[in-house]
Amino acid sequence: MHKNEFIKQLAKETTLPQKEVNQVIKGAVDLIARRLKDGDKVVITGFGTFEVRRRRARRGVNPKTKERIIIPETQTPGFTASNTLKLSVLGQLEAANLMDMAEAEEEDVASIAKPVRTRGRRKVTA
Repeated sequence: MHKNEFIKQLAKETTLPQKEVNQVIKGAVDLIARRLKDGDKVVITGFGTFEVRRRRARRGVNPKTKERIIIPETQTPGFTASNTLKLSVLGQLEAANLMDMAEAEEEDVASIAKPVRTRGRRKVTA
């Protein structure tokens, strides 16, 4: 789903004009970008966490010349989905209940959710 489709669908579901929904989405994205630029972490309960991640300097190879190079340290934005969002995607929570569940205590969510087997040996329990 692209931004325009997202805005149309959200406007339809909230009965707000598309112009207002567009302004809200643009404002939210701008605010998140500004906060990340300032070095802050943005946590949206029930959705996830946006943060700046640091990649250490590492060795690499220039594919054109096959010369070994040092790739410098860099910072990149990252997103970690909340357990509530993960459970919703897995079908264990209804999407309509996503924000309601986000407001609940973590213990309440853990008692409702079943452990889910994921890649490797990690288990996701929310």
